[in-house]
Amino acid sequence: MELFLYTALFSPLVGSLFAALFSMSAKTKWAGIVPSILLGVSLTSSTILLFFVLGTNSTLHVEMMTWMETGGLYIPFGFVVDQVSVTMMMVVTLVSTVVHVYAIGYMDHDKGFNRFFAWLSAFVFSMMILVMSDNFAGLFIGWEGVGLCSWGLIGFWYQKESATWAANEAFIMNRIADLGMLIGIFLIYWNTGSLQYDIVFPAMATLDTTTLVWIGIFLFIGAMGKSAQFPLHTWLADAMEGPTPVSALIHAATMVTAGVYLVVRSNELYALIPNVGLFIASLGAFVAIFAATMALVNRDIKRVIAYSTLSQLGYMFAAAGLGAYWVALFHLMAHAFFKALLFLGAGNVMHAMDSELDPFKMGGLGKGMKWTMIMMTLASVALAGIFPLAGFFSKDLILEAAFVDHHLIIYGVLLLTAGLTAFYSFRIIALIFHGKDRHTALGFHPHEAYKFMLIAMSPLLLLAIISGFLFKGGFFEMVTTLLPATEYHIHDHLTYWIMTIGTQVFVIASIFYAYKKYMSPDIKVPDGTSAMEQSFKYKLLINQYYIPHFYAEYLVKPYRELSTIFWEKIDMKVVDATVDGIANAFYTTAEQTRGMQSGNLSTMLKWMVAGLIGLLSLAVVFGLAARHSDSIVIMLSGLGV
Repeated sequence: MELFLYTALFSPLVGSLFAALFSMSAKTKWAGIVPSILLGVSLTSSTILLFFVLGTNSTLHVEMMTWMETGGLYIPFGFVVDQVSVTMMMVVTLVSTVVHVYAIGYMDHDKGFNRFFAWLSAFVFSMMILVMSDNFAGLFIGWEGVGLCSWGLIGFWYQKESATWAANEAFIMNRIADLGMLIGIFLIYWNTGSLQYDIVFPAMATLDTTTLVWIGIFLFIGAMGKSAQFPLHTWLADAMEGPTPVSALIHAATMVTAGVYLVVRSNELYALIPNVGLFIASLGAFVAIFAATMALVNRDIKRVIAYSTLSQLGYMFAAAGLGAYWVALFHLMAHAFFKALLFLGAGNVMHAMDSELDPFKMGGLGKGMKWTMIMMTLASVALAGIFPLAGFFSKDLILEAAFVDHHLIIYGVLLLTAGLTAFYSFRIIALIFHGKDRHTALGFHPHEAYKFMLIAMSPLLLLAIISGFLFKGGFFEMVTTLLPATEYHIHDHLTYWIMTIGTQVFVIASIFYAYKKYMSPDIKVPDGTSAMEQSFKYKLLINQYYIPHFYAEYLVKPYRELSTIFWEKIDMKVVDATVDGIANAFYTTAEQTRGMQSGNLSTMLKWMVAGLIGLLSLAVVFGLAARHSDSIVIMLSGLGV
């Protein structure tokens, strides 16, 4: 089994290095084909490891080599395949394989084709390091690796200023959060003497509550950045500047879920500090509805799906914060399939519409893009949480967890968010695929994606439909070997059916309202003059509650002005002036004394004699001082010095 572990881990790295060999060369399909095949190998190995874990109900723990050993610090390159990590491995490798195959067609005409696959496979390798590591140091290596690769992929089209700005924003905001995570890791080592999971978590029970609270808070700050939780959320929507396969892989199924994985992996810590868990759950519920409201009015289909991702991450954190760790992991898995499918479907629409993203400029695309319409519609049904698709099972469990634990405010917020999710999801479905044809008059001639791209998307479609039933097929039994096995059931059957049916009616009514509102033949491309666009509510939502404006005006701008002052007044006039002054002093002294090296023997002898006299004089002075030091001390003491 150890061989399969290494194969699953290092196959993406080999694919990345292969594509990197051609990064400066003309486009070659092999730079996409070989990494895709190697991702398939990684997926196969991960599947074999999954069956090993299921069949033996055990874990595979290997130590490849010692990474760091000094004093009491010992950190190996160690990896663990257990019930939690193998679930993440399957999600990462399956979605990555689909995205790699899809990207061969999507990036077909891009001159950076080879470079794209080098970055993409490197990202997958970093993500595998993150989820497979058996210690916090290894997790942090993968954590920073995915941050670096996401920077390269978000800013892939670096010729666009908006792309480089978005890449830098994501990178910097995550570095701010990662400082918090690093402090948390330092606190773990300081108090437990190790970073190994199997040593750290049992030792948590011996630590005082205050220390545990600080560790939990700092680790969660790192999770907030990676999973784009408020107030570190603004980078996620802006990251849509990258190619759509990047959005499908990084911002739907893998990197943004790393924060949820961290909390789930650290469940033994957060179980000891329930107040921090309640804060995480409350923040998750707030982010769920906060992001959903912004998706209601946005006119960029990728940003709508990005806000949806942000909202669903809120659901996951709500579950994890309430102690329903296996429910959070279940929703993470189910969400990965239908959200990646939505992003890839959006990529098909973009290709068909010459990169146009405004759904108001589309309409009637279902006639020429039947398969994309079917896939995106079913993915939206799963996202809305309608029975029997995947989202129904995972969302229903989160709502039950909140209700059973008597957190009724969190339950109410998440229930309202479910209705908003259904509305904005089918708002873009109605605007893109149904209603009046608005694209022909604008000069667009849409077409369906390559057949192999549609075929590549089909596993995601299948899993978006059936993955909810995995809960009944052994998922609960598998993951609760490591995670708390709390089951969330409303024991009053009448209450359960009223709540379940009521939720379904609410969600379906939201869908019908979206269709009624946005399939009207009177729909026109908004130009800023309508009463709705002039309303305060619309402006508040379309401007993201003015939070980016607040950051720009009251954080970034003052910081830039302060930096300018420090540069002009301190760096230039003090630091640089001091360094330049020292250099000038040496230069001037050298200019003044260079005459000593005239080459005249008589002059040189004079300077030698002068130097000898000077040295002898110093020797006499220091000798007398040493001889009479006691007398000098007595004299100074008498003077009161």
